Parts: sequence; structure tokens; C-alpha cells
Amino acid sequence: MKFQRWIQHHTNQITAVTAGLIILGFIGRFTGQPWLDTSAFVLASIIAATPIIIRAWEALRVKTISIELLVSIAVIGAFVIREFDESAIVTFLFLFGTFLEEKTLARTRKSIKSLTEMAPTTAQVVQPDGSVNETDVDFVDEGDVVLVKTGAQVPVDGKIVSGSAYLNEASVTGESKLVTKRPGELVYSGTMVDNGTIQVTATKVGDDTTFAKIIELVEDAQDTKSHVEKFIDRFATYYTPAVLLLALLVGIFFRDFKLAITVLVLGCPGALVIGAPVSNVAGIGNGAKNGVLIKGGEVVDTFSKVDTLVFDKTGTLTKGKTEVASVQTYGDSHALAYAAAMERESDHPLGRAIVAYVTEHELASDSLVVQATNTIKGQGMTAEIENHDVAVGNQTLMNAEGVILNDAQQKTLIAIQHQGSSTVLVAVDGALQAIIGIADVIRDGVKDDLRQLKAMGVERLVMLTGDNELTAKTVGSQLGMDEIHANLLPEEKVTFVKQLQDDGHTVAFVGDGINDSPSIATANIGIAMGGGTDVAVETSDIVLMQSSFGELIHAYGLAKKTVRNTRENIIIAIGTVVFLLIGLIFGYIYMASGMFVHEASILVVVLNAMRLIRYTPKRIMASNKPAKLIKSPAAIN
Repeated sequence: MKFQRWIQHHTNQITAVTAGLIILGFIGRFTGQPWLDTSAFVLASIIAATPIIIRAWEALRVKTISIELLVSIAVIGAFVIREFDESAIVTFLFLFGTFLEEKTLARTRKSIKSLTEMAPTTAQVVQPDGSVNETDVDFVDEGDVVLVKTGAQVPVDGKIVSGSAYLNEASVTGESKLVTKRPGELVYSGTMVDNGTIQVTATKVGDDTTFAKIIELVEDAQDTKSHVEKFIDRFATYYTPAVLLLALLVGIFFRDFKLAITVLVLGCPGALVIGAPVSNVAGIGNGAKNGVLIKGGEVVDTFSKVDTLVFDKTGTLTKGKTEVASVQTYGDSHALAYAAAMERESDHPLGRAIVAYVTEHELASDSLVVQATNTIKGQGMTAEIENHDVAVGNQTLMNAEGVILNDAQQKTLIAIQHQGSSTVLVAVDGALQAIIGIADVIRDGVKDDLRQLKAMGVERLVMLTGDNELTAKTVGSQLGMDEIHANLLPEEKVTFVKQLQDDGHTVAFVGDGINDSPSIATANIGIAMGGGTDVAVETSDIVLMQSSFGELIHAYGLAKKTVRNTRENIIIAIGTVVFLLIGLIFGYIYMASGMFVHEASILVVVLNAMRLIRYTPKRIMASNKPAKLIKSPAAIN
């Protein structure tokens, strides 16, 4: 065992020694010294074959016929027929090819390795007496306050409690532009304080931090194989023994031992085996570097085939930074305070807007005690406050609670919706007391980004929302969506996604909220905005860390480019085998030259895959068709 470990750790030195011996062997041949010629090539063959034979044996122990086994048999055969120069050159090329593979593959993994190296290791924890104690980041607990100064990394996910700073969040979002952070705002582990000093209360520590999850997701993704990789693995399982059998048959029928050995060398499926995984590793690494987390080669393969993109509206197509645009009250002056008290624990953008409005206008809601809270997905909330039954939500909830709107209230509701605002209705003890109009801002540049996606191959752009039809149509028409579906409950969104799949479409769903998680999980590809809920991020196949549509374009283009690159590598690998077989038949390929071409083909596919590291999508434009409004999934049944 010690010998094997020593050999494995010194393989590069063995390769260099082998090269020197081969050169010495040729010197002996050209200077007419047979003893130097033979001894140098024999010694080179033995030294170089040792690590190869060890690998072959280790593979055989787990019942795998590896490429190393083919080379080992070929080297032994070359010794039998006293082709010492051939065996020396073959083993050297194999080891040297492995060395170059490792070096070039290391470059494809560089972006992932740099992520792990950026992980913070220590934290400055503020003690109860105000002193600061430096500790290992693994010993920081939730609720601890950490001090982060200029040039230091934020060691935890948390909320700033004092100070302000400019932060570089490239490690999390892929965007190197400095971001200003003030008290009350969130910061993430692994980000860097460029200027300023802050104190942060830890909300997530250790493996639960956003940065730790990024590393975990990317590392897991590298081990998740695509359909092509799985097929090639199965193919290689049968192909390698087939080559061994073919070489045996050639030796028996043609009685040409050297020809049989050459078949073994030429039959090594190295480029074919490595072609697909190296493309996926490079593609996933590119995504990680640009703020796009792709959870495996299979996701890359499926996403490249997506023809229909389905979007949630609030927080996805829009910024989710909503604000109260209009308020109409009907008698009960406490209605807005009741609504804010109920929404205070909600993470929904509409709820946050109501809380912000009530806080700004100093309408007391903090002291209100909310009891018997019931959240109805896609409709709103009901609760008991100060012995009053309060309902806050959309018109569907009002209908369910038996709240009837009079003609004037209906006109007000429609007028607010015509302005493009989402509406929240507040009822107290069965009577409508307030209509709140909340406006959301469309994300900058989304219209052009959607056109870009259409030009890249997406056939249909669909918007699903639980919002009212008028608001949905206002937003969808501005963005040039192909279809708009309004007034949907979460389960109805799932129904619609399934309907698209049943119609033969490959669907990707893009969302950010907890209500989107079922649809994200149901779609062929689920895409979560990184700023969304943990549930959506965990459920998704792709995470856009900066929550930008530029990242969505990058991800879609990268998936297509990666699949195309994989196909190119397979063509190169198969083409090489055909070339070598033809060369063997016509006599212009021999054992050493065949191994040289074989190793060269491996390097070619690795270098081809490395082009993905520098991939950026080209900006192209296309026109959109006018949107088609459909009220609910029932309309397409």
C-alpha cells in the first residue's frame, strides 16, 4: 500500500524520468550503441508501466475493465515481441496525456475552487461587555453579533445592527459592483467589506449560510451526470471489454500479435469517456462564476431543450418592491392598522407594502394582538383582532367570507385595477372597510431580455399570477408576453404547468416566492430568483443569485452552448477512433503513433470544453407577438 501511494504521489516525476530515458534510448540508437538503446527503453517501459498497471489492478478489484488495463496488456505484449521502444513511448504518452488532462481540467474547476478558497474561516465576535474575541467561524452561533471591518469578509448571513459599508458581493451574486449596506439590511457570508465598519447579528451560520449552500450546490452539481454522460458510462462498460475481445480475435485469426496489441492501444475510449463530463464541469463553473447555480449536467441537458418559459409576476417580472399607491376607506379607521398587524409576519411583497405604509403614516399596529390567524394560499389571511373578525386579501377571499361589495365599491376596485395596481381588500366583521391599491415596478430591461430569450430559441413566454386580470394584462402587455393567465391559485399554476407538459412542451418555471415552489418543482426546470425564499431556492434546478434576467439569458445560452460543446467532443472522439482504425487498415498508424493521436484527441476535447469558461451570450433581438389573456386553466381545457 505504501508503495502504491508513493507511486501515485510521484507520477509526474515518473513521467519526467521516462521522457529522459526515451531520449537516452534514441541517443544510443543513433550513436550505434545497442546496449544503451535497449536498456534505456526497457527501463523506461518498466518505470512508466508501474503506475498504469497499479491503476488497472485497482479497477479490476472493483470488477471494472479500465483503459489502463488495455494499455497494460499492450505494454506486456510489446515486451513479448521485444518492441521496447514502442512500449516505452506508449506508456510515456499515456502518463503525459494524463498529466496534461489534470492540468487542463484543473483550469475548468478553477472558479469552483476559488469559491471554496473564499470561504471565511474566522469571525470577530462582540462580547456582552463590548470586547471583541476572534474565533473560528464554526463556533459562531445564531444571534451572535460579529464585527466586520474594511477589507474583511462577512463570516455569517445576518442583519446589520450598526454601521454602514460598501460591500463587494461578487462571491454570492456574481456582480462585482459595490453595494451600499445600512442598518437593518441583510449581508451574506463570503462577501467583502470594501469600505466601512459594520456589526452584524448572525441569522445563519456555518453550512446554513448562503455562501456555504452555493459551494455545496456547485460541488454536488459536478457529480450529477447528464443523460449523455450516463449513456457514455454504460457504453464504455461494454465497449472496453469489446475492444479486449476484438484484439484477442485479431491475434487468433490473423496470427499477428503486434496487430492485436495495436488494436488494444487504438481502442482506448479516453476522449469519448472524458468529452461529456469536462464540458459539463466547464459549463457549471462558468455559471457559478457569473452568479448562476446550475444543479448538475442533467439540468444543463434539459434546460437546453426548454421551449416554454413560464413566469410568476410579483417579484419575478416585477421588482417586488411594491408600495401603496392608493387607499379608499369605508368607516373603520382601524382597518389599515389591522391589515398591517396581520401582514407583519408575512414575506409577501404586498404585505410588506402595507406594513411600510402604515409605519410611515404612524398608524399604530405594533400593539395589536393577532389571534387565530389563518393563511389561505392565493387568497389572503383571516384573523381575530380586538374581538373583531378581520379578512385581508383579494376578492376571492371576500366572496368566501361573505363580504359583498356595493356598486360604488366595485367601481372603485375596477378603477384602481385599471391603473395597473394590485388590490388588497380589508373586511372587518363581514363588511368591507378598505381597498388598498399597491403598485409594483417592472424590472429594468425585462422587455428586451424577454425578446433576447425568444431570439435564442424560446417559443412561448407565459405569465401566471394570482393577481387580477386588469393588473396582469397591464404588466403582461408591456412585456410582450405570449399568454397571460390571471386569478390563479398556487395549485392552478401547477395545473397549467402540467397542461403545457402534456401538450408536449418542455417547461421552465421562473419564480421567487414560497407559493411558487410547487410550480418550480413540477416544471421540467425550476428556476428560482436568488433573492426569493429558501424553499424556492432549495426546490429549484437553477438559482439566479442576483435575481436578474441577464443571468437567465446567460443560463439559457450557457446550457445550449454546453450541450453543443458536448456533441462536438463526442464527434471528435468518434472521429478519432475511425481515423485510427482506417490508419490501422491502410498501414499508416502504428502503436506509438496511435497512442499519440489518442492522447492528442483527449487534449483536444478538454481544450474545446475550456472554451465554455469564457462564454458570454451575444445580444440579439427579436419581435414579440401581442399577448393573449386567458383567465384560468379552465379556459384551455
